[in-house]
Amino acid sequence: MGLFRRALTTVLAVGQYPVGAIPIAAAILAMPATARGDNIFVTGGIDGFGTIGEYTTSGATVNASLVSGLNSPNSIAVSGSNLFVVNYISGTIGEYTTSGATVNASLVSGLTAPFGIAVSGSNLFVGSYRLGTIGEYTTSGATVNASLVSGLNGPFGIAVSGSDLFETNYNNGIGTIGEYTISGATVNPSLVTGLSAPEGIAVSGSTLFVVNQFSLNIGEYTTSGATVNASLVSGLTSPSLLAVDGTDLFVTDPPDGRIGEYTTSGATVNAALITGLSYPDGIAVVVPEPATALLVMGGVLGLAVARRRRALSG
Repeated sequence: MGLFRRALTTVLAVGQYPVGAIPIAAAILAMPATARGDNIFVTGGIDGFGTIGEYTTSGATVNASLVSGLNSPNSIAVSGSNLFVVNYISGTIGEYTTSGATVNASLVSGLTAPFGIAVSGSNLFVGSYRLGTIGEYTTSGATVNASLVSGLNGPFGIAVSGSDLFETNYNNGIGTIGEYTISGATVNPSLVTGLSAPEGIAVSGSTLFVVNQFSLNIGEYTTSGATVNASLVSGLTSPSLLAVDGTDLFVTDPPDGRIGEYTTSGATVNAALITGLSYPDGIAVVVPEPATALLVMGGVLGLAVARRRRALSG
């Protein structure tokens, strides 16, 4: 939303729009994710089968089988209008559009037990649970470094923020969060310790959110490793991976076939926001492009100007 805010500020500064348009603009900027029309993409299926489903952040179904024919998909990442999904059994990364079209079902192949994916610019970072590595590939499918980071203990979730890469180490139930640069340098392999089978991880600003599968909770930590709240959200059934969108957390629960919604402050919004899914695991949230939002804003401001002119001429 930063680009949107800057563009809007420019528009309001250059044009002499009526004051009544300003509260409208502010209201749109303040809209929560559920009002802005952000969409959730989630992988589902096991035993060699799988799909990507699309839902709104309000829980409505857009297309439960947006992409089908996948091979035990787990993690998913989004960049612009493209989805990148990890297929565990076939050891591949597939690329699809957010409209469901296949770009390349085997964009990257020959991976070993891949789990966890993050995208940063034109690069993909993918974990290998069995090999204990994180590999780097381009979004065009070229290998940059198949062992960018090595010596990990069951890497599961990956999140990237700027030049920093954070990953969870499942470590037979006693886990950690490690921090590395996107160039592969070690910052702190034990940034956060004492976790309980950590799986999914998401970053928002200077805050990390991590799912502890054994203790059935979500913990909150700073990107410097300080504990904010080790049980920010508790009492979950079987949490796996998560995504953050503004002030909302969306968490998958594979065995129960549902996605729950919570605030980043730990409050429950809807523990069963989306139900009836087939082993949902990987999750990503797509925010509307700033250009789309600006078109909406342009329409709002234009309407306000027209009304103002009619009032003055009358």
